[in-house]
Amino acid sequence: MSPPLPARERPWAPKLRDSPMLWDIARAVGGGPFHVVHPETFAENLGAMVDALAAEGVAGTVYYGKKANKASAWLRECVRPGAGVDVASVPELVHALGNGVRGESIGVTGAAKPEGLLWLALRHGCLIAVDAADELERLAHLGETAEVLLRVRPPMAPASRFGFAEEALAAAVRRCVELGIKVRGFSFHLDGYDPVPRAELAVRLIELCQDARALGHPATKISIGGGIAVSYVDADDWARFEAGRGEGWFHGGRNPARTYPYHQAPTGAAMVTAILRHDALASRLREAGVELLLEPGRALVDGAGFSVFPVLGAKPSGEHLITTVAGLSMSLSEQWKGSEFLPDPILVSASPREGGPVRTAVAGSSCMEYDVLTWRTVELPGAPRFGDLLVYPNTAGYQMDKNESGFHQLPLPPKVVAGDDGWQLDTEYPIQEIR
Repeated sequence: MSPPLPARERPWAPKLRDSPMLWDIARAVGGGPFHVVHPETFAENLGAMVDALAAEGVAGTVYYGKKANKASAWLRECVRPGAGVDVASVPELVHALGNGVRGESIGVTGAAKPEGLLWLALRHGCLIAVDAADELERLAHLGETAEVLLRVRPPMAPASRFGFAEEALAAAVRRCVELGIKVRGFSFHLDGYDPVPRAELAVRLIELCQDARALGHPATKISIGGGIAVSYVDADDWARFEAGRGEGWFHGGRNPARTYPYHQAPTGAAMVTAILRHDALASRLREAGVELLLEPGRALVDGAGFSVFPVLGAKPSGEHLITTVAGLSMSLSEQWKGSEFLPDPILVSASPREGGPVRTAVAGSSCMEYDVLTWRTVELPGAPRFGDLLVYPNTAGYQMDKNESGFHQLPLPPKVVAGDDGWQLDTEYPIQEIR
């Protein structure tokens, strides 16, 4: 039997979950699933990373990796000094601009950018990360002076389709001189969550900035991308789970071959500090006059949201139950990768429950056999009933809408912004009174 994996939660989440407000929201949204987001927690995470840079005496900017969650509420927290937004499409860029983020605080990434994105980014003075030589040629013909980062292909990933290899990078720096493009610096993205390779490759990018300056470029910035780690569960719980996991813990034997590392260290701002302290990176940045740019997504929304699925019913399936909820498994996007979102869901009951604990898998309400939110048979304090709510904690990082779908013509789950003074639906753009 699978041991419990209770999620780490910030204080606001259980407080709201145990209050009448949760039922008020459930009634107001009409009986379907919904997501709750908490921008104050996002602001705390963002402030901690900005402070981590300042504590090491490093100039820099923390760009929210917008792909992690589409809510507008986060964007309105990114207008503070030392913060910005990372986008990769025209709608993302327009969304950020429409929520008050200035163009000079927006980084535009993405391996291949359509003409409209490049044009709009240039018009608003965004910092554009360039991945290929042909994109430089296209930028030069759009009639605006481009300010770019050149993306470096990590030497530990020579087969990656992203970034410039070493010789091509040197040629791109020279070509930018000929095209009148300003190289503001260099960037990279790494898989995994280890601070050490990020710090070591950052040192190499400082050297590239110094070489680019010799050619007249104002190269004063390096971006080490995202990949700032998050821990969803405590160390002991994760170790116990990993030590014993097997097919018998999962409905239909669906033990995923690979999952997110649900406990790791360091995380969040502490990982930023670890990167800066490795190999004297902070002092190297200061001495070279180079700013450090970060592009975290998941780590900024850590603890800042949860997802709620109304229970439609439950029935036996061998030694456990199958609980069916309103909505689809695509609203927990880990399933998109053939994986599993492992932190335990929490049952919020509409009425007192008789009987003891039960074990259950959790399925979506579509007609597809594989529409399952939780293949692992988790323990709940009692059998779920129609009208109960099943809460999945800490889902703001990628889970809420990375793989959302209107299958069966079901509406997408709305996002609700919660705070101490109540709740409201997340709106695409702020609505201000004109006085």
